[in-house]
Parts: sequence; C-alpha cells; structure tokens
Amino acid sequence: MGQPEQRAEGAGPFTTRLTWHLSDGGTAVWESRPARRRGVLAVRTPIGAVTRHIRADAVSLTRLRRLNAIAALAFVIGGGLFAAGAAVAQFGSGDATTCASIYFAGGLFFSTGGYVSLLQVVDAPRHVPGGEGRLITRRWRWWSYEPARLDWLSTFVLFAGTLVFAVDLLDSFLQGLSVQQVNRLIWAPDVIGCVLFLLSGHLAFLEIGHGRLAVRPRDLGWWIVAVNQLGSVLFMVSAIADYTRPATGSLVDADIANWGTLTGALCFSLAGLLQLGEHS
Repeated sequence: MGQPEQRAEGAGPFTTRLTWHLSDGGTAVWESRPARRRGVLAVRTPIGAVTRHIRADAVSLTRLRRLNAIAALAFVIGGGLFAAGAAVAQFGSGDATTCASIYFAGGLFFSTGGYVSLLQVVDAPRHVPGGEGRLITRRWRWWSYEPARLDWLSTFVLFAGTLVFAVDLLDSFLQGLSVQQVNRLIWAPDVIGCVLFLLSGHLAFLEIGHGRLAVRPRDLGWWIVAVNQLGSVLFMVSAIADYTRPATGSLVDADIANWGTLTGALCFSLAGLLQLGEHS
C-alpha cells in the first residue's frame, strides 16, 4: 500500500498538483491540466531521478483526443465566424441582420466549445493518491458538479459565459428597441459574458501556475491560456466601446468595437489551433 500524499499545491482551497511517495522510493506527480488534456501522470524513479509518464488506458486516451479535437475546432470555427461578422460590420454592408446571423452562428460554436471543455474535466481520468502512480477511467458522464476543482470551476465559468453571450446574440435580432432596451438586453449580457470569460481565464492561469500567475513560455498549455485571455480582454474592450450613449443614441466608438471583436475572435481561433497540438 502506498504512502500518504507528500505535498498538495494549488490556489487557496483548490489542488492542482499532488506529489506523493511510491513504495519503490520514487515519487508520482499528478497535475490537473496534463491529466485531463493528455491523460498523463509523471513518475520520478529513485535511480537516476529519471522522469517517465504513465498514461491512462486506451479508453480514456481516445476519449480525451476526441473531446480535445471537438473543443479546439469549435473555438477555431466560432472565432472565425465572429471575426467574419466584425469584418462585415467594419468593411462590408454593415447590415445588422447579416452581422447578427454570423455572430449567432459563431456563438453556437463557442457554446459547443465551452461545453466540451467542461466535459474534458468531467470525464478526465482520475488519479489514485497514495497509490503506485496510475490514472483510472470512470464511466462517461454528461455533467457533474465539482466546484471544489479549479479546472471544473474555470471551464464551467467559460461555458456560462458562452450561454450569456447567446442571450446577447439572440436579443440582437430584436427590432425597434429604445436606447435603454439596447443597453439592457444586448450590451449588458455582452459585458457579463466578457467578465465571465476573463474570470475563467484568470482561474485557468491559477491552475496552470498552481496558484501563481507564472509565465511559462515553454509550456503549450500556458500559451493557449494566455492567447485566450488576450482574446477575452479584446472582447471586453469591444463591449465597452459598444455602449450606446443615451443622450445621443450613438456608440462610444464603433470602430473600436468592431476591431476589438475581430482581433479578439482571431485570438480564440489561434488558441483553438494551438489546442489541437495539446493532446495525448
């Protein structure tokens, strides 16, 4: 029987990395992101301090590859559609219904990517703390409630943000709204969705840095989180510029709103492309 866990690391009450002793004198290290994205557990042997990776079984690895590919492609396509909608608004006809339709299609892909990202956490292989260093596969689930896990909380907030964006995108089809109604039904959900995206990105940074906002340029996962967070910042800039002034009925700055959406969307597409390389 293995010894108890040696050390737990993370942000506040959340554990994102566990290190424990093995019976042969080595150590096993579980990290939440590599475990759910690539299905791996690091084991350091006592002889020569060589690190090797223990992988989950074939069922888990196949599951993780598929979920990762679906989520990544959903963000690539969703980001591309959002960028196209912003380009139409900035350079094309600027027709409100056309832009709203393109944005709504992109929002469907964003919601898909958000939900599948949550499934990656829900159905990730689980570690056996205090054991001999292995990951176990659990039965498939479409949902779980695990707010004590930082990765679950981050992806849940991300998914919630995409659903709030869906409200904004649906309301954008409404015609004949007053300035107050536009700000309440379209602008407010847009800002709330951006806040949730930023919060999700912040939690993801804490997860990958185990409680610290570390810079890890050699870590692909860190780049994915960083590019996504940049996209969230640009979306927030766009949302602020998209506020309709009650006194004049005009936007704060339509150009900034369109460019913020376009560049932010391209960030999400780029992060999706990078995520395709983060697999088992």
